[in-house]
Amino acid sequence: MHPEPPDPRRTVFERDRDRILHTKAFRRLKHKTQVFIDPDGDHFVTRLTHTLQVTQIGRSLAVYLGLNEPLTEAICLGHDVGHSPFGHIGEDALSPYVPGEWHHAAQSVRVFTLLEPINPTLEVIDGIRAHSWKIDPPPDTSEGMVCRFADRIAYLTHDVDDAVRAGVIGHDDLPAAATRIFGAPGGAWINEMIDSVVEESVLTGEVSMAADALEIMNELRDFMFERVYLRAEAAPQRDQAIAVIRGLVDHYLAHPAEVPDTYRHPDSDPITAAIDYVSGMTDRFALREWGKL
Repeated sequence: MHPEPPDPRRTVFERDRDRILHTKAFRRLKHKTQVFIDPDGDHFVTRLTHTLQVTQIGRSLAVYLGLNEPLTEAICLGHDVGHSPFGHIGEDALSPYVPGEWHHAAQSVRVFTLLEPINPTLEVIDGIRAHSWKIDPPPDTSEGMVCRFADRIAYLTHDVDDAVRAGVIGHDDLPAAATRIFGAPGGAWINEMIDSVVEESVLTGEVSMAADALEIMNELRDFMFERVYLRAEAAPQRDQAIAVIRGLVDHYLAHPAEVPDTYRHPDSDPITAAIDYVSGMTDRFALREWGKL
């Protein structure tokens, strides 16, 4: 985004990848929720392990399709650093404070360009900006589209595992088409979804997925929203998470001097500074600060 001398040993995308790994925002992903808020078990997916799985799937797709592997890796590693505490619930909690809606992808861009500026390439920032399927326009690069598919493949497969592990659903509850086409949940699903993307992309000349497999993946996503993400039993936990985030934002709006300088961009107004600080918190830090206040 700003001219700088080339690195003698790394491409610009390798440099972006390395810089992302060394940011504080990336380190905080280890204590941010993927699906289950502050889970008791040691084996539930966190935002960090999700990011690593997205990166692994993205790298595989990039290699199979002859794309730029370091660019894909940089986009995948950085795509979720803007996530608030408590996963996507945080987006619902923060949206009333901003015009339109608050989205973690835009916050990820803000992290790498303003809050922890790493002087990223435009290709990496574009891929991060549009890694979510709800963002339009889509990514400008094939590597950015790879991240879109890798993200969905990763979260659908590991979120099913977590939901089964938590006793929320059983394998018999899964849509029959998913197990018929993709096989048993886990590694078989990932392999089948990757194969579908590779085969269709080779046929069409652009990163895409076979229509029948994409339809089943979307059906599985709808199932997960109904039975896991938005299930009625989790409503009290969602309500508490929203109350924590909004309580913190309201507090820092009323006491802007309490936002640490290290989390405040000098050009930020009070509401932006409060959101930058609260959205960057880990789940446990947010709960601890809310408890103190």
